Amino acid sequence: QLQLVESGGGLVHPGGSLRLSCAASGSTMDKYLIGWFRQAPGKEREGVSCTSSSGDITNYADSVKGRFTISRDNAKNTVYLQMSSLKPEDTAVYYCAAPPLGPFGCDKSSYWGQGTQVTVSS
Repeated sequence: QLQLVESGGGLVHPGGSLRLSCAASGSTMDKYLIGWFRQAPGKEREGVSCTSSSGDITNYADSVKGRFTISRDNAKNTVYLQMSSLKPEDTAVYYCAAPPLGPFGCDKSSYWGQGTQVTVSS
């Protein structure tokens, strides 16, 4: 069973940067798609980014494209989300997640971390 734990959230000023980490245990993550999602209070959960098992294919929500970068280090069993030029609108709980092995995309994720809070405020 795959378990995921996010870390790296915190308080940052607009324009600042933060790197989130998603560490896997229970199984190696080198065969899993890994996605980042976020949910702000009163808003629907939205997909932020997704990466293929090798990291060679990535996608991003339009709202973060050019500012966020997803990467993975399978040897460390960790996926990262580098966030730059942060805006107050980025404030949310950020989750990493994975779908079951098989023909499923990040939108079918069933393994979820506990979330890490990112607050962008002056």
